[in-house]
Amino acid sequence: KGPLRVTLFPGGQSNPTYRLEGPGVNYVLRRKPPGTLLPSAHAIEREFRVMQALATHTQFPVAQPLLLCEDVAVIGTAFYVMQYMEGRVFWDPCLPELPREQRRPVFAAMVQTLAQLHSIDYRAIGLADFGRPEGYVARQIARWSKQYTVDAQTAGAVPDMERLIDWLPRHAPAEEPAPTLLHGDYRLDNMMFDPHSVRVLGVLDWELSTIGNPEADFAYNFMMYRVPSAAIPGLMNVDLAKHGLPSEREYIDSYCRRRGISDIPGLDYYVAFCMFRLAGIFHGIRGRLARGTAVSPKAKEYAGNVELMADLACRQVERSR
Repeated sequence: KGPLRVTLFPGGQSNPTYRLEGPGVNYVLRRKPPGTLLPSAHAIEREFRVMQALATHTQFPVAQPLLLCEDVAVIGTAFYVMQYMEGRVFWDPCLPELPREQRRPVFAAMVQTLAQLHSIDYRAIGLADFGRPEGYVARQIARWSKQYTVDAQTAGAVPDMERLIDWLPRHAPAEEPAPTLLHGDYRLDNMMFDPHSVRVLGVLDWELSTIGNPEADFAYNFMMYRVPSAAIPGLMNVDLAKHGLPSEREYIDSYCRRRGISDIPGLDYYVAFCMFRLAGIFHGIRGRLARGTAVSPKAKEYAGNVELMADLACRQVERSR
């Protein structure tokens, strides 16, 4: 029942997300962006499916999905509607809005929630065919390399990206851990916390979720330690102890302990891969800007960080050697 007020949420780079305000009730709507889209991108149908599986069969914190509409005649693109949650989103991993003693518990909740996701039996919740379990990193490198090549026609060539496209496939770890359900974009600002505690209310933005290598998924989250607060909010050059934050080693050990593993020997390689992928995402945003389909007011800022992320990935390559 109306009247209905529709407000675009800030911050999203891919699928526009809106708050729907009706009489006494709110919802959230996510849709594909308008215009010509790259194949397999903006897969809101996959988002809806994984959220529905988690909400139905597990205790994992996720918003309740309510409706998927694939009929483009309704609002111009496919979309879905989900539960609206009231909580806190932290955009800066330094957590300046929190007292120093409350910052470690946030990091503990973040890593514990990721370990919880990686411990779910994805077959038991109906996601056995949600992705090919083996060769996740190799496929991702191939996918983003291909997408870079397509976007280079409008976004331009980046020499460091081409070096990474050559190096990464030839130096992947020989063995991968058992595949799990992956979030694909697990960051602090893709989580919603209770307004008065560090309890996680929901993990947001499942567009890149699939089945694959959990250590690569952890590396994407861990990458915040090795990037500056330019490309994405990061902790590079931050005095972690002064800010009351766990060290790199403490954060790694916390994840390993919750997963029952001793270490992640390929972590440096996986971080290089994740930086390459993020550079590819930024390069895609630059392409969308050129094509006139970018939806976020921060699109230009992200598009301007392609070279920075590609350079950081190349430095990570040297570290992994």
